[in-house]
Amino acid sequence: MSADSSPLVGNTPASYGTLTIETSLDPLSSSVSSVRLSGYCGSPWRVIGYHVVVWMMAGIPLLLFRWKPAWGVQLRLQRCNLARAETLVIEIRDKEDSSWQLYTVQVQTEAIGEGSLELLPQAQAEDGRSQAAVGAVPEGAWKDTAQLHRNEEAVSRQQQVLRYYLFQGRRYVWIETQQAFCQVSLLDHGRTCDDIHHSLSGLSLQDQTVRKTIYGPNVISVPVKSYPQLLVDEAFSIGLWLADHYYWYALCIFLISSISICLSLYKTRKQSQTLRDMVKLSVQVCVCRPGGEKEWVDSSELVPGDCLVLPQGGGLMPCDAALVAGECMVNESSLTGESVPVLKTALPEGPVPYCPETHRRYTLFCGTLILQARAFVGPHVLAVVTRTGFCTAKGGLVSSILHPRPVNFKFYKHSMKFVAALSVLALLGTIYSIFILYRNRVPMNEIVIRALDLVTVVVPPALPAAMTVCTLYAQSRLRSQGVFCIHPLRINLGGKLRLVCFDKTGTLTEDGLDVMGVVPLKGQAFLPLVPEPRRLPMGPLLRALATCHTLSRLQDTPVGDPMDLKMVESTGWVLEEGPATDSAFGTQVLAVMRPPVQEPQLQGMEEPPLPVSILGRFPFSSALQRMNVVVAWLGAAQPEAYIKGSPELVAGLCNPETVPTNFAQMLQSYTAAGYRVIALAGKPLPIPPSLEAAQQLTRDTVERELSLLGLLVMRNLLKPQTTPVIQALRRTHIRTVMVTGDNLQTAVTVAQSCCMVGPQERLVIIHATPPERGQPASLEFLPVESSAAVNGAKDPDQAASYIMELDPRSSHLALSGSTFGVLMKHFPRLLPKVLVQGTVFARMAPEQKTELVCELQKLQYCVGMCGDGANDCGALKAADVGISLSQAEASVVSPFTSSVASIECVPMVIREGRCSLDTSFSVFKYMALYSLTQFMSVLILYTINTNLGDMQFLAIDLVITTTVAVLMSRTGPALALGRARPPGALLSVPVLSSLLLQVALVASVQLGGYFLTVAQPWFVPLNRTVPAPDNLPNYENTVVFSVSGFQYLILAAAVSKGAPFRRPLYTNVPFLVALALLGSILVGLLLVPGLLQGPLALRDIADTCFKLLLLGLVAFNFVGAFMLESVLDQCLPACLRWLRPKRASKKRFKQLEQELAEQPWPPPTGPRR
Repeated sequence: MSADSSPLVGNTPASYGTLTIETSLDPLSSSVSSVRLSGYCGSPWRVIGYHVVVWMMAGIPLLLFRWKPAWGVQLRLQRCNLARAETLVIEIRDKEDSSWQLYTVQVQTEAIGEGSLELLPQAQAEDGRSQAAVGAVPEGAWKDTAQLHRNEEAVSRQQQVLRYYLFQGRRYVWIETQQAFCQVSLLDHGRTCDDIHHSLSGLSLQDQTVRKTIYGPNVISVPVKSYPQLLVDEAFSIGLWLADHYYWYALCIFLISSISICLSLYKTRKQSQTLRDMVKLSVQVCVCRPGGEKEWVDSSELVPGDCLVLPQGGGLMPCDAALVAGECMVNESSLTGESVPVLKTALPEGPVPYCPETHRRYTLFCGTLILQARAFVGPHVLAVVTRTGFCTAKGGLVSSILHPRPVNFKFYKHSMKFVAALSVLALLGTIYSIFILYRNRVPMNEIVIRALDLVTVVVPPALPAAMTVCTLYAQSRLRSQGVFCIHPLRINLGGKLRLVCFDKTGTLTEDGLDVMGVVPLKGQAFLPLVPEPRRLPMGPLLRALATCHTLSRLQDTPVGDPMDLKMVESTGWVLEEGPATDSAFGTQVLAVMRPPVQEPQLQGMEEPPLPVSILGRFPFSSALQRMNVVVAWLGAAQPEAYIKGSPELVAGLCNPETVPTNFAQMLQSYTAAGYRVIALAGKPLPIPPSLEAAQQLTRDTVERELSLLGLLVMRNLLKPQTTPVIQALRRTHIRTVMVTGDNLQTAVTVAQSCCMVGPQERLVIIHATPPERGQPASLEFLPVESSAAVNGAKDPDQAASYIMELDPRSSHLALSGSTFGVLMKHFPRLLPKVLVQGTVFARMAPEQKTELVCELQKLQYCVGMCGDGANDCGALKAADVGISLSQAEASVVSPFTSSVASIECVPMVIREGRCSLDTSFSVFKYMALYSLTQFMSVLILYTINTNLGDMQFLAIDLVITTTVAVLMSRTGPALALGRARPPGALLSVPVLSSLLLQVALVASVQLGGYFLTVAQPWFVPLNRTVPAPDNLPNYENTVVFSVSGFQYLILAAAVSKGAPFRRPLYTNVPFLVALALLGSILVGLLLVPGLLQGPLALRDIADTCFKLLLLGLVAFNFVGAFMLESVLDQCLPACLRWLRPKRASKKRFKQLEQELAEQPWPPPTGPRR
């Protein structure tokens, strides 16, 4: 049920109204691939039958319905079509999973006055056709919404009824003619930029009231769950123990459960409170009303269409809004992780449909901080509300935290199957115990209690808590190293990473760019590089360098993009802003750039330096890869436009006569050396030099018939940690991929410099041409020679001396975003082969980065993504493990956030993931073995009509097992990253073999102890006519309890191996101390029972030789357990390989790698058509 991926939920079938739709992928909010909606309405007979069943079964069905709410709905209600539904069952299937998740929601109704929506605009397609299939609302949807639902009572009151439901915070309203529910945010789809500008006058109170009814309040609420019902989870077990006279055990379990729940409540409330404090926002805002009136309202009252008056001092944005007048400097770090302030400018008018992502530079997002706002045309800075509540960008991110994408991980699936297998074993044990107890003539009520008690023994209730502890330790260790995790379940996924995508600028390379120099243009020829741009003669190139930016002054300090700051700094010009108008024009301007003060006259200066005023700006767009400004200065006949951006794109916008013939060679010479190149161009504009005239210009008008001015060359050094980390990842067979918006040749050079592509490895550039002039799409393969230039490497000889075994893939491929788009559209069958070999993806737009991650996941890669903020948000959310390099600890941009801006956090997360996953296996095995050990003990004692005592259960479950299970997870990750990966499957031959053999050893030792006891001359059998615990103490119970106590400690040590994913066992000092202390207590209990003999109901054994014999049996168990684990680790894999040939992998990427190893691709150079 993605934010915008399922606008209209299908068409109603003739029968029950069960709708099945296929949705598009929206990685920022969800990975849902299919949604089914089923309607149910009330049935008196079903309700009566439901209550009768619940009453007759003593309320037990209520427990079942708490875990399976859909079952309760199906029993209580009858199916109907969606138009009459009172309750909905929502079934969701993840794109990577075949199972369906079920949710139930109530359909709510609210009355709306007759005809009150007639004033609202209609969203319709330009060609008049229905756009339900592509996510827009059909013509007349507003009126249709007004006629949402009628019933006789409502009609008699001249009212209509709005039908809607809330799911994961979002509101879905019923569209009568479409017979479907539609998310409210999509009612505005098809709204153009002109429509938004027409909303400047604001909404009337009547319109605002109606819209609030439909859209709901503008709040992002974080619920804090009530936890008393968790006691119900333990109530069943506690009731059984009380019925079985285990009063102390039941009381302790109750107290521990209560304390655990209170701690859980405190922790959850604290986390919820932190999230609530982060998202809760209630401020007074000023809105416009028709007639020019202004009104102050609470931000929760805002609805789409309201026009906000933004204060010049700034503040937090309570909603998503399009800026329609003025400029704002905004800090978006809470959403994107990008700490650099962003300049937002007024939305240009036009018939183009408004989209928050496409028009990101003109959109103020909810939760972001406006640092300052400045008005230019008119007295106020105005913004029109576009989205509210959970429909905002921030609401979508909060929803993804509250309702995270289910982790499709084999370990979790197998763990559920294993618990199910334990349940089957418990059933078999129950049948056996019923037979034995009946044979021993135990009363029927006692048989029922004992049989059910066995179920609580076999299926360990502490298993979820023990598994959670593993990830909590890993999360704590990561936090201590500056990596914060908001989705702990993702830590285990880090242990299975096979491919990591890296952004380039700010991730692999330094944030700051150093200006290398400027290459001016004279006529149609490039001049030599000028290292100091401030020494350029006064002219268009110098003015372009000084003015073509989006910098602003904040507290007398220029702020903005680091590249812009370096560029302006290299010219020596100074930015001035303020309310004062530029005296040169007698009118207001956006900013003024003043030349350096009192610089000596430089040789060759053609004009005296004059201040330049900025009249208009079109900010940088990642999709367009360029920005431009309109400027004027004193004495200028007309304003000029300057543009800077990607050299290839800027050259394509210029008159061919102004572009030198050696443009491509010049660009190649710098990008091949790893430099970042920016092209600058300009042209005069036939308009008066005024702010009003400049604001009327469109981007297309400015970016036409330009003249190339020159090239800005910048050096972007590799971070010192980059090359060692890339080498370490590649040595462990983890693929590294670069995904950047920079030039392809620059990206290739950086990839070679950081050893992402080895010196001896083949690199091929793929260039795709889309179909044109009747020619089909074609591919061209260009091999790249190994470059000697290693700009940014710590040592120029580093790349040459780096020894790496050749990559098993046939080639490294490099391609641009445009080629990626052509491959997606025209060569879908070749795309998987490209993805398996692709190492460099350059000139990638933000949405293409997301598409790349999703396509890699389709090949069944476990994908990691590491980036530094804004342009990587989609990819970070879509990846299995997204790591944001951001200073914002509270950033919700990705599951992991590293406060240290270095990719060293990537191997750290992988090591912690492997450690956590391996520990999870160990803990799961231990908890299963602990349950099965206790199961064996209880079965042996049931056979002779006795059982473990109250305090004995307490000692085993709480003192021994809980202590050991918690402390065994403390072992940290291995210091070095190895090639081996922890297994992901719990139901595998090694794991099951270990469990079965260890259980067999445990059972044989317990039975051995029992039969040794029975064979002793001093042995006195227990009284079988008296049931347990009344026949305690006895010899059988004492021996079984003493031996099994040692077994819990032996099993904990045996399954807690260190290498290769964890540090050695001796580094976990608390665990070793606990083992030694508990072992000493058990030895003392056996040899000298002392004070604990009475409370534990143990019978004193006077025969010291027999006690030593039992210790010898324990020693045999100790040696046997460790030998079993050692033999299984070392010999079993080789035996399995010998017994069965290696089968072809089921993973798609491995199958492709095998194909490419047998038949290398791409073919020799030349076009492929």
